[in-house]
Amino acid sequence: MAFDTPLLFAFVFYLLVTLFIGFLAYKATSNLSGYLLADRQLGPAVTALSVGASDMSGWLLLGLPGAIYLSGLSEIWIGLGLIIGAYLNWRLVAGKLREQSESTNSLTLPSFFAAQFPDSGKVIRVISALIILLFFTFYVSSGLVGGALLFEQVFGLDYFTALIIGTIVIVSYTFFGGFFAVSWTDFFQGCLMLVALLLLPIIALTSLDDIGSKIEALERPELLDLFADFSWLGFASLMAWGLGYFGQPHILARFMAIKDTKALPVARRISMTWMVLSLIGAAAVGIVGAIMFDDKPLDNSETVFMYLAQLLLNPWIAGIIIAAILAAIMSTIDSQLLVSSSVIVEDIVKPLVSEQKTDQAYLWFSRIMVGAVASIAFVLALSPESSVLDLVSYAWAGFGASFGPVILLALYYKKFNQTAMLASMITGAVTVVVWKQLSGGIFDLYELLPAFIFALLVGVFSSKFTQLK
Repeated sequence: MAFDTPLLFAFVFYLLVTLFIGFLAYKATSNLSGYLLADRQLGPAVTALSVGASDMSGWLLLGLPGAIYLSGLSEIWIGLGLIIGAYLNWRLVAGKLREQSESTNSLTLPSFFAAQFPDSGKVIRVISALIILLFFTFYVSSGLVGGALLFEQVFGLDYFTALIIGTIVIVSYTFFGGFFAVSWTDFFQGCLMLVALLLLPIIALTSLDDIGSKIEALERPELLDLFADFSWLGFASLMAWGLGYFGQPHILARFMAIKDTKALPVARRISMTWMVLSLIGAAAVGIVGAIMFDDKPLDNSETVFMYLAQLLLNPWIAGIIIAAILAAIMSTIDSQLLVSSSVIVEDIVKPLVSEQKTDQAYLWFSRIMVGAVASIAFVLALSPESSVLDLVSYAWAGFGASFGPVILLALYYKKFNQTAMLASMITGAVTVVVWKQLSGGIFDLYELLPAFIFALLVGVFSSKFTQLK
């Protein structure tokens, strides 16, 4: 991909804006609650777009357009599963979690779990915190790899230099600004992602003549076929992605941080509108890319968005549009870093240390943990041998199955107890790990679906056959 000076300046300008937001957030953050949950004062628009941006990540601008470019519209079924799952998460979880987390003064998901059953609070907090750290460390690493590949392709940097630059930018504003900075940068990143996804295919389509004949000339009947290579196993796997929403710590943290439950309906409408429009835009990018690059197929299908931007747009605009890809990656990494540091301080250090420290001490320790988790992820990212999207799907399944059933049962099932919570949580995590190693027949099903079902059943039946002491 050709390097262009205007593109570089536009790109750097965007990065400086995110750092400026981090500086403003640093000045406004004075305590641990503010650093971890913005003092529960997020407005509906910021909540809505930060949920969407931290959720969709680079998958929306890289993975989905690339999959549709390669295989056609049949890949869009995953989007339908995500829309249904996201909507149910807003309706079933958001309000109750916001109210109960505040009533128990819970700043993290593990502390919320522990507050349900204080007698086993320490064990629940530590186990759930370890699950979060396990999956998020690899999740953050995959994001750093994606960011480094972006720098490498756009600016011709070597991989190591690109990895250092991307890591420093993301860690800087998360380290200083905490949840306030993460949420506001996610808000702007969500706006940028939406504009990019809608603008690019519109410009591309206006530049094409006789689109219908061009599609026919591709000799790819599957391009616009929603049911190409359809199988019920594949359909169930794609739809199952929606179940993951119930257990994603970085998404649930937004529900805990909104200023009050009255703001949730507005936030839900904004979030779902953003999500539907973004998915339509991503699908359109993939289709348009297949048309425009038919003569010279791309070596990497996931670069279709970047190549379209550079082909069709002024370099200054292209710089901002390509920054949207980094925005997508950053908006997930920053959330994951913050959640990881939060659970280390709130759910491992604070419950286990005998001598409690001041709020300021914990605040700075949380900042240090952001750097520590990022450092481990950085080391893992030095050798990017695993597929980024494989790691993302694995972590999504791990959180969805470990925490999703537990969240739903804790909020809605009155007989739920601490034994059932631990059993359900462990069942979900273990099933994901084991199922992932198997293949063939039923084991080709996305591991989230069986793991979620098993964890839910274990939670219900364990509650019936065990008693609180």
